[in-house]
Amino acid sequence: MTFFALVQAVNIDQKLKNAPDSGYAIGVWIGNILPFVLLAGAAYWMYYRSKNRKDLE
Repeated sequence: MTFFALVQAVNIDQKLKNAPDSGYAIGVWIGNILPFVLLAGAAYWMYYRSKNRKDLE
């Protein structure tokens, strides 16, 4: 478990300091937010499907 935590540990400040331009910073920001948005979307989708299945019974 700790191996995966170490692999996923990313120093965002270091990436932004070495960024070639401002477009890279936007990409880093989107790359950090996107997994959380996808997880929230999947959780909402599962909730919605579960709620509708319950209403049909």
